Amino acid sequence: MKCLTPDECVAMTDAVNRRARQRRAFWTRQLHQWHWISSALSLVGMLLFAITGITLNNAARIEATPVVTRAQAELPAPLLTTLQENRPLPAGVTAWLADALDVDAKSATRTVEWSTDDAYLSLPQPGGDAWLSIDRMTGAVEYEHTSRGAIAYLNDLHKGRHTGAAWSWFLDLFSVACVLFCLTGLFLLHLHGRHRPATWPVVGAGFVIPLLLALFLIH
Repeated sequence: MKCLTPDECVAMTDAVNRRARQRRAFWTRQLHQWHWISSALSLVGMLLFAITGITLNNAARIEATPVVTRAQAELPAPLLTTLQENRPLPAGVTAWLADALDVDAKSATRTVEWSTDDAYLSLPQPGGDAWLSIDRMTGAVEYEHTSRGAIAYLNDLHKGRHTGAAWSWFLDLFSVACVLFCLTGLFLLHLHGRHRPATWPVVGAGFVIPLLLALFLIH
């Protein structure tokens, strides 16, 4: 649509500029909203992963003294007869283990290794390991648990090692929140970058520095 008079041209230009400012204001509000929401959701997780990134990178310098706990018990004869080779532990046996030794043996990931003499159960967990053995003849139960401390526990959370399905889902959702946080931050930099000349050189440095390190200093 063409303007017929100078006043109409000015009015049309003002209207176009007003709509442009409204669109910019709308997207700025949206980006700020999603930026703070994603930052709030990922704040604790980002702190955890940043700190454990340091501990993992310097794992050889951080001393840890494993604490080993051992326990013995005897499986009651009625429960011993319920053990079936190449099958998961019966519910009665897992309930008894939980009560007698405070051992969670009912998880679907707990695969029993059967031999002619015993049933062996590996019980890996964040920050440590454990195993349990049941003598198939006598019912003697041996249990050993090794804890490597809080730092090892947090490092395994970082890696998702032996953490289960719930933590795996959290890692995926946390990663999505981090991606949103970074992308909305990038668009906000685009909106405000014209008033901050150092914006894009700094962003470029954040890309170039790790790229150069990866190309020339990683062997």
